[in-house]
Amino acid sequence: MSGCIFCQIIAGERPAALLYEDDRCVAFEDVNPKAPVHVLVVPRKHIPTLQDGSEEDEGLLGHLMRVSSQVAGKKGVGSFRTVINTNSEAGQTIYHLHVHVLGGRAMRWPPG
Repeated sequence: MSGCIFCQIIAGERPAALLYEDDRCVAFEDVNPKAPVHVLVVPRKHIPTLQDGSEEDEGLLGHLMRVSSQVAGKKGVGSFRTVINTNSEAGQTIYHLHVHVLGGRAMRWPPG
């Protein structure tokens, strides 16, 4: 999608501090971090929300979780939180599915 900031980052049209990339996803530092470690793991395929993922995307969704764990390890955190916000009431502001990887401090519960 031409107007999607994550699609632009994936295409190399916008700068980002890339930490990981493969044929299915990219991971980069969040520009507005909410924790000392705040990385976004984004599929190359434009899927607006988690609800828009199809059965054919199951492998990709699992891959995003695995990469989230790898990136957390690369950033030196053994305890971390993964978050997927789905739609505006849950806090989603960019409609391209992405996983937030948050760490580097104690997380509180409940989160919302």
